[in-house]
Formats: sequence, structure tokens, C-alpha cells
Amino acid sequence: MSRLKRLFLILGLLVPFLCAIPVFAQESEAAEESQEADEGEETKIYETFVVTGTRARPRSATESMVPIDVIGVEDFVKMGDTDLSNQLRTLVPSYNVNTQPISDAATVVRPANLRGLAPDHSLVLINGKRRHRAAVIYWLGNGVADGAQGPDISAIPSIALRQVEVLRDGASAQYGSDAIAGVMNFILKDANKGSSIEIKSGSYFEGDGDSTTVSGNFGLPLTDNGYANLSFEWGQSDPTNRSVQRDDAAALIAAGNTQVRDPAQIWGSPEIEDDMKLWGNFGIELSGGNKLYAQANYVSKTVTGGFYFRNPNTRSAVFSGDGGQTLLIGDMIDAQDGVLDGSANCPTVNIINDVPDPVALAEVFARDECFSFQELFPGGFTPQFGGDVLDYSILAGLKGVTDAGLAWDFSLSTGFNEVDFFISNTVNASLGPNTPTSFDPGLYAQQEFNVNFDVSYAVNANVNIAGGVEYREEEFEIGLGDQASYEIGPLAEQGFSAASNGFPGFSPIAAGKWSRNNYAAYVDAEFNYDQWTAGLALRFEDFEDFGTTLNGKIAGAYRFNDNFSARGSVSTGFRAPTPGQSNAFNVSTEFDLVQMELVNNGTIPSGSAVARLRGGKPLIAEESVNYTAGIVYQNSNFTLTTDYFNINLDDRLAVTQLFALTQEEVDSLLAEGVTSAANLQNFRFFTNDFETETSGVDVVATYSPGSGKTDYSLVFNHTSTEVKSFNPDTLDSTRIMELEEGLPENRWNLSVNHTFGEAFRVLGRLSYFDGWFDSEDGETYDGDYIFDTELGYTFNHKFSVILGAQNLFDTFPEENPGARSGVGNLYSQFTPFGFNGGYYYARLKYEF
Repeated sequence: MSRLKRLFLILGLLVPFLCAIPVFAQESEAAEESQEADEGEETKIYETFVVTGTRARPRSATESMVPIDVIGVEDFVKMGDTDLSNQLRTLVPSYNVNTQPISDAATVVRPANLRGLAPDHSLVLINGKRRHRAAVIYWLGNGVADGAQGPDISAIPSIALRQVEVLRDGASAQYGSDAIAGVMNFILKDANKGSSIEIKSGSYFEGDGDSTTVSGNFGLPLTDNGYANLSFEWGQSDPTNRSVQRDDAAALIAAGNTQVRDPAQIWGSPEIEDDMKLWGNFGIELSGGNKLYAQANYVSKTVTGGFYFRNPNTRSAVFSGDGGQTLLIGDMIDAQDGVLDGSANCPTVNIINDVPDPVALAEVFARDECFSFQELFPGGFTPQFGGDVLDYSILAGLKGVTDAGLAWDFSLSTGFNEVDFFISNTVNASLGPNTPTSFDPGLYAQQEFNVNFDVSYAVNANVNIAGGVEYREEEFEIGLGDQASYEIGPLAEQGFSAASNGFPGFSPIAAGKWSRNNYAAYVDAEFNYDQWTAGLALRFEDFEDFGTTLNGKIAGAYRFNDNFSARGSVSTGFRAPTPGQSNAFNVSTEFDLVQMELVNNGTIPSGSAVARLRGGKPLIAEESVNYTAGIVYQNSNFTLTTDYFNINLDDRLAVTQLFALTQEEVDSLLAEGVTSAANLQNFRFFTNDFETETSGVDVVATYSPGSGKTDYSLVFNHTSTEVKSFNPDTLDSTRIMELEEGLPENRWNLSVNHTFGEAFRVLGRLSYFDGWFDSEDGETYDGDYIFDTELGYTFNHKFSVILGAQNLFDTFPEENPGARSGVGNLYSQFTPFGFNGGYYYARLKYEF
């Protein structure tokens, strides 16, 4: 089914529903005068109770059989960063995300990790319904995220949220594929009155990275019995620069090359322009106790970052063909007649002490039949890369309760995510002087369509039985690039690289669409008797491409008294490889620490003939076994939860180590549509051939003294991963270190929020991040502490002024000892708390 057909299908269902609203409204009974008070109480209940992880009645987070973090709207308000993914990193210690500079598509849509696993090991829900994944596959992500394809959490504006529930347990038996590390359920606001507008502006202490955000939320009535809650957020942010000049670039300048920039390449946060997010949440109570509901979003933005510097003397297949001893000179006569006989008799341009022979180079410049890229880029070049992001979704549903007490819920949804890439200030070297310097290399797109029907029945006050069926279809697309971005030009046979340098375009053979569908059915039951609660779940799924899977879960809790209880769970889980992971091609330019130079590395489908020669085979589902055990203590003003978790993940999916290409393999890849294969040094592919064990402890403590003026919270996470078994032919020691040490083992934060009267408040937050390993630098870095603070004052309960600072003491990570001799990154690009230093901001808020 095409994406337009899916869209029109759901719109077609929405239109008659919306047209019928006046009729249903006339048939429904008039709203009671106490409705407003009830709505206020309802909001209060939802902030206290959670719905994730259960299909019975909502229960408090401390009553839950599995650990759940509940993050209210006020928690998101009390920080300067408006990117939801960064906000979650601050509030949930088991959640990690970083800036990802010079990481290809991962710079555009950043990977996020929950409990030490890959981004696609966590399931994202919106109002309890599955959210579509992003189109981006994270080819570069410090090992843990390499090859993953997860959702884009940054597309959700925090101002649209009522609360977030983070289920820290495996839940595939309840929700299906991907729910191995946990589930994040983003619950949208549903008020039918009350509005707010916010304006925020900030900058880093270093004087760059200026950002501005304007957002608003509007609660509107939809007839007398419904709501239309609308949210928007618009923002933009300037790039940052935390670079030092590379030694090779400094040497060029010292030798007299005045065309080299300082710094030659930029390490920092990318530029984000026109970041627009529109979200809507709708609902209306119909006659007979039924409810029509819908949600929709539209998101677009442009993200621009940079790539590695191309040295004008040494860059292989562009400026040189022998490692910088001589310049690579194109014979334009041979390029025209196709006979490599040196017809133009171009001079050899030797490079001595970083200076090309000026006499020979001048002769090349003077003769039309000879060509060097130093004519176009005498100071080298640094490609600029980015993407235009488009994301939208529509969901419509109808739910109700039969006369017999059977609750039912039917919904349809479609979601779409697209990243249309662009690259500039670069070349297709094989085209010689006729090369463009800007290219459209193509796009990635992900489309998903879901149909759900769920039922739940309370047998009595102690027993609840639920079940449901689901149909899901997803499609991954690689969109064709412009011809110059993948073309093999006339100079290719002379050693000049084909395709757009840095990010080759997708050729007609590589482009395409791949889809699959799956069916699922589940049952679960919950029992609640006196001091104990138990839950059972079983889910069957049938995937078109790899077959069936059956997963189960057992969970329970026992209350020793009003203050103390214990809980635990055992479950199996799975994650199906995506159509994108099974079919996508990619070429990345990476810095090789051994060779100390840039190399082109390709990722090819595991079913490729070349991959099969190195052990590639059809991908299968990852399978997991999850255990949790925890204790809960609470009294009137203090709560403490401590939970242990263990996740054994078999047939784990990841990209292999790099394999050097033979000429026969190059020819095979060229036949498969990888037009840049002639200039690839290495390749890798997806594989299911290793096992990991991830375990840890989460501690959450909150304290609110009787005065109610000061709130304290402490959250702690310890997570460690061990590679239990692997194939040394496909997984090397560096890859293992990335998986085991690429994320901090320990993280915690302590927050104190104090209110003076009803108008003034102050917040202090101390966060700790443990050390980590950065494979790009080959270094292990020490952790550090970050302190945030915020002051707020509210006038007449409507207008608020907030001033704050993130990283108040301007803490930077440990410096990279190889920054100058390497590629100029002063700090580790994978710093878990960021490498930009302190950030100050001001925010104005008006509620009406």
C-alpha cells in the first residue's frame, strides 16, 4: 500500500467521524456543572498514575510490578535545553545521547541509548500507540549505535507532553518488536482549556551556539464533550566550534599556503534551521460511552554539519595518487579518447616540504589538456553535509465499553520520516573540471502503517484479562541521487574517485523500496489479591521476511506492608531487523588511527555476493531474556526504589569489523550499483553472530518535607555490558570495547527545587557522568560533574521570567591528546555530557 493511499485511508476515516460530531454531541447528555473540577482532578490523577506496562486499571509507579520512571511536564520546564532527547538525558540516567559531529546521517538524527543498548532496542509510544522509526540508519555511532535504526525522539516538543513514562523492563510480550531495553511512552496533553506561550533564547559561554525557541500549547474545546489540544515549537540554533588546527593544515600554512582555513575543519554542534514541530491531540466523548480520538504531527527542519578536511597535497584520488609524493594530474586528452597512453604528456608535480613544485604546477594550470584539483581548491576543501528532515503521522481510533463490561479499542495509524541529504563544497573528482561542487545524493525514507484492535475485561475487582491483534507494514526507501553524485566520470580510469566525495549519491541500482508486513496476537492477564499482584503475557508474531516468534512475560509484586514491597519479572523479547538494515548501502569517510589518514569504508547488505564471501547471511531476529528484581519503600513524604536488571541478548545485530577489498570484490560491488566502490578501501555488513549480557541497578529516591516548599530527588544508574561470545572473524577487539565501554557505567543526578511563596523558585541540579571509551580517538576519558541552576519568578500567576545556566561552572571534558596530530577534535566527539561548555538562557512564559 502506497504512503498516499494510507494517508487518504485514515483521512477518509477521520472525515465521517468529524462530520458526525455534531450529531453525537446532540445525542449525548449535557455536561455536568462540575466538569471543570473533574477535569482538574483527572489531570492530577494522570500525573500520579501510570498506564504503561499494564492493560488493567492505571496504578501508581510504586505499585507497578516493573520499574517505571514518571516524568511530569514541570520536569521538562525546568531546564534550558528544548531538545527532548537532551532533556531526557538529564532526567533519566540510563538514557544517553550526544552531539555526533561528523557522523554522516547520525548528525542529522542523533542516536539515543536506553540501558546501554542500541537505539532500536527501545520502543517508543505516543499515547500508548507505536511511533514510527526514523529513516536514518546510524552507520557511525561509537559502536553501541552502529547500524541501528531507531525513532527520532527530538521530533517531539516537550511543551506538547503531559508526562513521559519510561518502562525499564523488557516488554516484547506486551508491545512487540524492539521493546528489549524498555518502553518510552510519551503522553500528550489533553486539556480542553488553558494556553501558554514561551520564548527562550540562550548561548554558550564561549560566545557561539546562539539558539532561539518559540513554543505554545493551546487547549480548546471540541464540542461540549471533547478537546483539541494543539502545540507548536519553532527553533533554530547556530553551530559551535570546539576545534584546534590540525598539524597537517598548520604545516601547509607555515609552508605558505594562504588558502587553508584556520581551523581547517570544524568540530562542534551542527547548525539547525527552521525546526518546526506541530502536534495535535484530539478526543471527543460520544453517545453510549464511546470515544473518538486522534493525534497528528508535522515536523520539518534542516541540519547542516561538516566533514573531514581534504588536504590539497595528500587527499587520495582527488589531489594525489601516491600518498602525497606527487599531485594527481588528469590527462584530459586520455579522458576524451579513453586510451590511457599519456597523450597530453602532463608534467609530474613533486611535493617537497608541503609545497608542490611551483614550475610544474604552473605548467599544469596553463595547459587545458592537464588538470589538477589544486586549480579549484588550492587550500583543500572541507565538505558541508546535512539533511532536510520531514516527519509526519496521523492516528485515528475509536474505543468504548460494551454493556457486558468489555473495553475495546480500534485504531489506524500511518507515520512517515524522510531525510533528504545534501552535500556541498566537495567534488566528483572523476568529472574533473566539469564537476559540480554541490550535490543531491538522494534520501532515506521510512513509512509505517499500523492497525490495532485491543480488548480488556475486568472479570472482577481482582482479575483482568486482555488481548488483541495487530497488523503492521513498513517500507524503507533509498531515493535516487542526482546523476553527478554517483556518476563514474572520464577521469576515473586515471585514479580519480567517482561520486560525490564524502557521501556518494545513490545510483539507480542502489536506489529502491523494500517492505514487509507482520501480524501479531497477544493475551495477558493480571491478578490482584490482598498483598500480591501478578501478571502474565504472551505474544505471537508472524513476519513476512523471517518467520514467527513467540514471547512471554511473568511479573509480580508483593506488599509486605503499607511502606515496603518487592517486585520482579522474567520475560523473553525480540527485535526484528528492519528492511533498511537488510538492504541499505552506505559509504562513510572515516579517519584511520593506524594509517593516520582518511579512508572510505562501505557498508553493504549482508545478502550481497561480496558479504557472503566473508560470512554474510540473511539476517534473523535478535532474541533476549530479561530479568528484573527490585524493592520499593515509601511513606508520606519519601519514596525509594531500587531495581536490578539483567538482559541477555542473543543473535545481536551489528555491523562487522572492516574487511579490505580485493579487486574482484570491487568489480562485484560496481555491478551491484555501488559506483564509489572503485575508491573503497574496506567494507562491512550486518551480522547476527554475537551475544551480550547487560546488567545494572537503578535507584530513584524522592523526598518532599511536610512544608511542601522543597523537593529533593536522586536518581542513579549503573549499567555494564559484557560480550559473552562472538565470531573473531567478524568482530574485532575495538568493536568489543565500543560495546562494553562506549557509554558511562555510572550516572546520577541530585536535584533540589525550592519555592519561596507562590511566585519565586530556585532549582539546583548536580549530575555525574562516568568515563567512556572513544574508538575514534583510541582513548578512554575520565568522567566529570555538571551543575545546572535555574531561577524563576511568576507575576499574577500568568507571566513568568526564568533565568538559568546549564553547566554553570563551564566544565569541559578531558582534552584529546591526539587532537593536533589527528583531525583537530579538541574533545571526544562522544562526550556523554557534551563538549560545548556552559550554556546560559532566559525564558519568558505567559499562561492564559
